[in-house]
Amino acid sequence: MTAIQNEATVGLARGPLVAAVLGRVVGMLTARADCPIDRLDDALLVADAIAAKAGSFSEDGRINVRVIARADSVELEVGPLRPGGAEELIASAALPGVGNVLEGVADVLDPQQRERGDFLVIRLGFDAQGPAPSDRMEFDDVT
Repeated sequence: MTAIQNEATVGLARGPLVAAVLGRVVGMLTARADCPIDRLDDALLVADAIAAKAGSFSEDGRINVRVIARADSVELEVGPLRPGGAEELIASAALPGVGNVLEGVADVLDPQQRERGDFLVIRLGFDAQGPAPSDRMEFDDVT
């Protein structure tokens, strides 16, 4: 049995719409995976950090993100980045008084060196929510 997943790849030029577009794509796919609201908020926080910082670590200034939503996780694959860019992107997410946003919410931060450049894989796991009890219709046996 194959796990159900949705995915999208977004390539954006740096600019004022990056956070809005990436946030909507991440939010849409994460919500479709029945992600709990707290992890949806975490995924949007990660998307904001990527939108704000990733362009500085790519060769051409573009922000390329593959978003994969599964029944138990959402994964963002950022890249290609310049050599060392994945580690630099992680380090850039540190905020004074708050700590590192990516390290604080992600279950997996996996910098990878590939033929096309560096990539950063960010995974947030969750327990998928089923329908709320009020969403399930139950019928009494009527005879």
